[in-house]
Amino acid sequence: MVADSRAKRPSQDSRRTAILEAAAQVFFEQGYAATSIDAIIERIGGSKRNIYNEFGNKEGLFTALVSESADTALSALSVGGFEGRSLNEVLLEFGRRLLEIYMSPGLIGVYRSIMPEALRFPELAKDFFDKGPGRASDRLAEVLAEARDRGEIDLDDCHAAADHFVGMFRDNLHLRVVLGLRPPPSPAEAEAAVTSAVGIFLHGIYGIDRAGRPKGR
Repeated sequence: MVADSRAKRPSQDSRRTAILEAAAQVFFEQGYAATSIDAIIERIGGSKRNIYNEFGNKEGLFTALVSESADTALSALSVGGFEGRSLNEVLLEFGRRLLEIYMSPGLIGVYRSIMPEALRFPELAKDFFDKGPGRASDRLAEVLAEARDRGEIDLDDCHAAADHFVGMFRDNLHLRVVLGLRPPPSPAEAEAAVTSAVGIFLHGIYGIDRAGRPKGR
């Protein structure tokens, strides 16, 4: 019986993944309100019973999709591997990872799906925020706190500063991509956006003169 249980588990996991992938396609194409379980079944095959047994109903399926998509995407946003690097280098690398995640087709699709349904599913919206932008800010706050402890920066509220930095990547560029007004940025555009954000975050719009003094003050 133990062997049978272990043999069935990978198949069950694969089936769950396949259902979520098919559901993502339909939800992202049609939106939550217009999507039916029948449309998802038509895409993946099988029966409604499989979905109801696994997720309960359409709301449960949508909740699992949003939660797991955000969790998977942001899991790549590690704060490790930055030892011995300057804060400028760390922020550049963190920004590159963050922008790549935010511009990924999967997370763009989740943004498009969750925004119209946030008031209907407040707990789902909170879960998405906590696992998405909230987690990104938490991880960056750790980096800033370490830099402060080293005496590299003078900062009272690391989490507020992290919120500001993360917010720079949910800007009009991101909004235009979410709205379908333009494609995701090219590698050159992405690098320019990250470099600009890090420069403004660290030095402000005044910049620094050669003596290390803020310009224009």
